[in-house]
Amino acid sequence: MYKRLVEETRGGWVECEHWGAICAVDASGSILHAIGDMDRPTFLRSAGKPLQAIPVVKSGVLEHYGYGDRELALMMSSHRGEDMHMQTIDGMMTASGLVQDTLVCHPSYPLHESSRHDWIREGGKPERRFHNCSGKHFGVLAWCKQEGYELETYTHPTHPAQIQITEAVLEMAGVSPDVIGVGTDGCGFPVYALPLPAIAAAYLKLGNPALISDEETRQAVTRINQAMTSYPLLVGGTGRLDSILMEDDNIAAKGGFKGIFGFALKEEQLGFAVKIADGSDEECAYVIAELLRQIGYKHAATIQRLEEAFPTIIKNDQGLIVGERHTVFKL
Repeated sequence: MYKRLVEETRGGWVECEHWGAICAVDASGSILHAIGDMDRPTFLRSAGKPLQAIPVVKSGVLEHYGYGDRELALMMSSHRGEDMHMQTIDGMMTASGLVQDTLVCHPSYPLHESSRHDWIREGGKPERRFHNCSGKHFGVLAWCKQEGYELETYTHPTHPAQIQITEAVLEMAGVSPDVIGVGTDGCGFPVYALPLPAIAAAYLKLGNPALISDEETRQAVTRINQAMTSYPLLVGGTGRLDSILMEDDNIAAKGGFKGIFGFALKEEQLGFAVKIADGSDEECAYVIAELLRQIGYKHAATIQRLEEAFPTIIKNDQGLIVGERHTVFKL
């Protein structure tokens, strides 16, 4: 059963409640903190992108096409179509010889507001490369092109690339195939459903590659960790929760649509998974800020950045304070 995590008040009255679940695991993989349902499968959505990138890195495609940490960060990104994102995407296309029509992603405008306005003002139309998952797709397509895999069916669950991606997710989560659920994500990729402890365990290893026994996987995750830390804005974007968290190089983090978020504290060797039951993404920021406060996280500046980027006060259209958000859980 989900538990109440955040409430929103207006005029002193509770207007909204956001329920969900929180899991934290330690270096042994044991559950350290648990709030809510630990058994219910939860779709990873875009929080799975760092895990999906593992076999791409293993394949040697980065070296084959001259991709660096910027391109790898984009492969894990839910980008907003800002200039820094599109310059990297365009470079990936040029180096690999891929074109955006190969993507199954639906044509989109940039999600970043000012970038979208600029593009429309210039007469731009929706394009597939602007889709926020295009980096992941181009990474897998480049891998498929290198290996001679069929490009047209690259998102099918039985495609060789997707089979290897599924194996990587299972390895990082430390679960057997009968535990994992599979659906179809908004971008057309297979998407995996796992209990929160398995997601937290995967993020524990993502932030702490030394805990991974397989050397090849450990090396790939180390490279992924490095790219996320070096280019947090490419992983998310301006004002995005995962990018703000990764301004702190002790944190590896990635969110996904519908209120799922995973992160790791590297030095502390802790992995976390958060799910907001109603799918509200913004509530994750308040939950994570409170999580860090309650565990006494040593980098107070990180918590302060979250508080500044995601204020708890609620204002109306005239800028008047009319309410407040409160976290209501205790670890």
